[in-house]
Amino acid sequence: MSSGTSNATQAELLGALLDFAARPEDELRKLASQDPTGDSQPNAPADQFACHLIWLASEPMLPERSYRGAGVGQRFGVQVTDLTYEIDHQSGEHLAAKVLAKGQIAYCKIALDQAIPCDPQSATEPRPVVLFLDASGTGILGIGIIDFALRRSTNISWQQTKIDQSARAQAHNHQPCVIWFTGLSGSGKSTVADALEQKLHGEGRHTYLLDGDNVRHGLCRDLGFTDADRVENIRRVAEVAKLMADAGLIVIASFISPFANERAMAREIADDVLFVEVFVDTPLAVCETRDPKGLYKKARAGELENFTGIDSIYETPSHPEITLQGSERSPEALVEQIMNYLSLKNLLSD
Repeated sequence: MSSGTSNATQAELLGALLDFAARPEDELRKLASQDPTGDSQPNAPADQFACHLIWLASEPMLPERSYRGAGVGQRFGVQVTDLTYEIDHQSGEHLAAKVLAKGQIAYCKIALDQAIPCDPQSATEPRPVVLFLDASGTGILGIGIIDFALRRSTNISWQQTKIDQSARAQAHNHQPCVIWFTGLSGSGKSTVADALEQKLHGEGRHTYLLDGDNVRHGLCRDLGFTDADRVENIRRVAEVAKLMADAGLIVIASFISPFANERAMAREIADDVLFVEVFVDTPLAVCETRDPKGLYKKARAGELENFTGIDSIYETPSHPEITLQGSERSPEALVEQIMNYLSLKNLLSD
């Protein structure tokens, strides 16, 4: 799919994006199914690009969130890795931005989950266009015109080592996994996660508990609680959890992780490591009654913004491996429920 522009000025790119935004979705989807290179010499494949992006959806675009994508006759996963700046399409002024709202245009860096041959190599070659799609893969959320491929990752490959995950698992006498707790603040996530680690540690298992508050003292100390920062927070933690599981540990992660997309991203990052999503299902009213840190009271009073369950949404997991009734059973009983699941999956060797 092509914008029909090449070696374009910023004004031309903005005009092209606005033109695309006005076209029928069927026309855009048809163009996305075509490879603009045709029979010409294909470009070197790449999976990271600089591009200009216009956002069309009512829900803002969040950097690091994974979206479905389409372009040059292919389907792929795509995410904005760096929202460099927003562009005022009236004045052309560059503006700082953390998210991209409906109708806004930005210059950004994007990453795909597979390499595609769509790097403009000459002034006469049209620029490819990438569609950002909804979860169904049909609705168009945004349109990006690719400027050029980023070559920074072409010489980087995964270094294979002699001691692998299976060898470490054998040494630890258990299978590594990521146990991901999610639920509202005050649901009991941290209490049950801590009790679970104590139980596993008492049996001689090698564990590590990644706690939502603790990581914000170091790894994520630069992040706030906006939707965009929450996405990046979960991405970082998921990458750390993956590395720890690769080291052979049972990794317990306790995070509100309110968005389904980011929980799916954490599962995807885990890759070949077993990922166990644990939903601590405690009603909001009960969480507010507990309110161990007084945060709900502050949020209700308008003293705390972007608080999950009050003025920031929590998306209930649709298919967690384990659902815990946090208001009906004791932490000890909930730990036993998890242990039974782990034993059933043969994760705990004798």
